[in-house]
Amino acid sequence: MGMVAQGVLFILVGLLALRIAFGGSGGGEQADQSGALRQLAAQPFGQLLVWAVGVGLAGLAVWRLSEALFGAAEKGGHKTRKRLLAAGFCVLYAVLAYSVISYATGAQGSGSSDAKSEDITARALAVPAGQFLVGAVGLAIAAAGAWAAVQALRRKFHDQLRISSVPRRSRMWIDVLGVTGGVSRGAVLVALGIFAMEAAWSSDADEAKGMDGALRSFADTPAGPWLLVAVAVGVALYGLFSFALARWRRV
Repeated sequence: MGMVAQGVLFILVGLLALRIAFGGSGGGEQADQSGALRQLAAQPFGQLLVWAVGVGLAGLAVWRLSEALFGAAEKGGHKTRKRLLAAGFCVLYAVLAYSVISYATGAQGSGSSDAKSEDITARALAVPAGQFLVGAVGLAIAAAGAWAAVQALRRKFHDQLRISSVPRRSRMWIDVLGVTGGVSRGAVLVALGIFAMEAAWSSDADEAKGMDGALRSFADTPAGPWLLVAVAVGVALYGLFSFALARWRRV
């Protein structure tokens, strides 16, 4: 359920980014979690769907906690590095679940992902050695994104799947979704990390970006909006890949 919930969010964010790439404002929406939740809530039984996503993400947090405590089912899942990674994902999914459930109960949050990122960065820059802290976090995020993209290209996600249970005709599509989606997700993380490092270098929290700002930045490259189109499609495809994980992930 949690992997399906994650997939829904990625698909909606990708579709919103596509709308922005083709010149639409997305109805004033942001290509991030808050925009995705507003889109979801506007559908029939939208409130129920938002609750389902929040509960699913909470389930992912608990599952990752179990991997941190007892080891994961995938290859090398009992290594300390894997357990620490699972603990980090547990915290991430717990924060996301709290945010979604808060929205479901009527809280509107603090605005777009860009505003949240700027606020967090400003608070971090205000503490002693804040520039170093923000820069280190940015470097870690960028490195994680690059690592995730390389792992996707190497098809390391096969280690997480019960690949022998996947029908042969489905394996090719899983590879397409996993590689394309994984590289796109990694590219977005690299962009987020670079913006955080720029904020640290200039000591200006306004340089920090959230998901929406990171996605929009691809349209400002020499490739223009077509790079944003490519990344947006990849993000949506990662959502479909999450559905495959829900079906065939080792748990």
